[in-house]
Amino acid sequence: MRFHTVTGHDADRLRTFLRDADLTLAGLDEPDVHLWMEQDEAGTIVGSTGFELSRDGAHALIRSVAVAPNRRAAGAGSRLAVFALERAAQAGASRAWLFSRRSGPFWQRLGFTGADRDDLAAVLAEAHQVRLFVGTGRLGTEVAWSRSLTDLS
Repeated sequence: MRFHTVTGHDADRLRTFLRDADLTLAGLDEPDVHLWMEQDEAGTIVGSTGFELSRDGAHALIRSVAVAPNRRAAGAGSRLAVFALERAAQAGASRAWLFSRRSGPFWQRLGFTGADRDDLAAVLAEAHQVRLFVGTGRLGTEVAWSRSLTDLS
């Protein structure tokens, strides 16, 4: 399977896929949100991944990492996450951040450690997901994670 950049043509299908995975949809159509997806031979979405950069480009919010239920436990999630981390590093980011209340052990295996959600919100204040969480008062219920991108292996 190959990754391909999400275009306007893919937006509705991706939105449905991410809604079913219970992930945030904020900003999916915005040009500063970089998204990719994997499809099987029949064109069914089997995974997605993406990121947003901070205004200064030093920080990336990893987002929209999801795997179809029938494809989990086969390494797809790690492949998708690493793809986004590598692309964020190539774009100039030196630190990756994300929100995850349910998948901490997964992210820890990829080198993430618990982070202060207010620090995340400060360095990525313009990110769509951050603005949504701050605006709705949900930031205080979120769990933040972070890792350096300078040591990707």
